[in-house]
Amino acid sequence: MTPERRRGEALVRAIHEAVLAEVSEAGLGQLTMEGIARRAGTAKTVLYRRWATTHELLIDALAQTCPVEVPSPGANDLRGDLIAALTLLTDWMQTASAGAVLAITSERHRYPELAEALYRKVFDPRGGTFTTTVLQHYVANGQVDPKRLTPITTQIGEALVFKLAIDLDRRPTAEELAAIVDEALLPALGVG
Repeated sequence: MTPERRRGEALVRAIHEAVLAEVSEAGLGQLTMEGIARRAGTAKTVLYRRWATTHELLIDALAQTCPVEVPSPGANDLRGDLIAALTLLTDWMQTASAGAVLAITSERHRYPELAEALYRKVFDPRGGTFTTTVLQHYVANGQVDPKRLTPITTQIGEALVFKLAIDLDRRPTAEELAAIVDEALLPALGVG
């Protein structure tokens, strides 16, 4: 009995999973359409019909798998929404998608066009950082002064999560995420 052929979204999902796994195992320098196709269980001609290069395919996979935070519709829980955004970040840090982002950013000197595409096509449409969408939502609803949204304040949460993860060699705890919000983010926003 032959396996059922995947089509449409099921096939694309399998290809996206395959490219992320290939980056994790082979690295950016050894990423090939052949390896991705083999891992996805499809022909490489299927890949070339949709993506011209492995990097284009990788960026497409990241655009589909990198999450974006969703603030509360009523804009009535800034603290909770910021903690939820940082929790989303720490959960994402354990995924193949995050590993691929790390590979790209670590090798931006070798692949500057790939790094530029990562920011332009993946990060920028999501607000740039894991807290920016929440912060912009609260600015739009009159809860945060727009002058407080600077390139520094929008990066504080992410920066501290990464710093703790590096220093502690683990994901920050829920208590540590709350402390980042309470002790750094909210004071920087002038909210308290």
